[in-house]
Amino acid sequence: MKTSPLAPLTRALFPASPSTQNAELFTLTYGAIVRQVLHDYEDCVEDVNKKLDSMGFEMGCRLVEDFLAKTSTARCGDFKETAEVVAKVGLRLFLGIGARVGEWNPEGTECVITLDTNPLADFVELPEKYRDLSYSQMLCGVIRGALEMVSVRVTCEWARDALRGGDGYALRLRFVEYITHEMPEFDD
Repeated sequence: MKTSPLAPLTRALFPASPSTQNAELFTLTYGAIVRQVLHDYEDCVEDVNKKLDSMGFEMGCRLVEDFLAKTSTARCGDFKETAEVVAKVGLRLFLGIGARVGEWNPEGTECVITLDTNPLADFVELPEKYRDLSYSQMLCGVIRGALEMVSVRVTCEWARDALRGGDGYALRLRFVEYITHEMPEFDD
């Protein structure tokens, strides 16, 4: 049986199963956040989805520093490796969940990250008037923000969402581009 190159890192970071207390606390807090955003945007689901994504993006921009400090992860060689690190290390580190990467397109620029569970959606039932609410959209924003901070621009959306009638939870990740940072020119 072939082991993943991330296996030693994963075992070192998570020698025992992670505590679910932090994930449960975040789950309950997250529900209050979503409810407040719904109230602030007067139940306009389209605007709420955008706001949750934007909030997640800002969180991801900050979480990447914590991720890099805790994992000492080296720069990924390609998008496939990046997706594996997000799925197998990042999601486990911050949410305590496992995930698998699959359903790659032939070009290797798009994949689906299937979550074993979605703690953000625990204890949640959406009323009919919120059937178009992407309740866990903040997670997509977090992934986008974190990857953008390491110079990888992606799109992220829910491929399957059990709260919206899907079979389980899965994120579709699409590579857009590597971001190049130009250094400013200085006058002598």
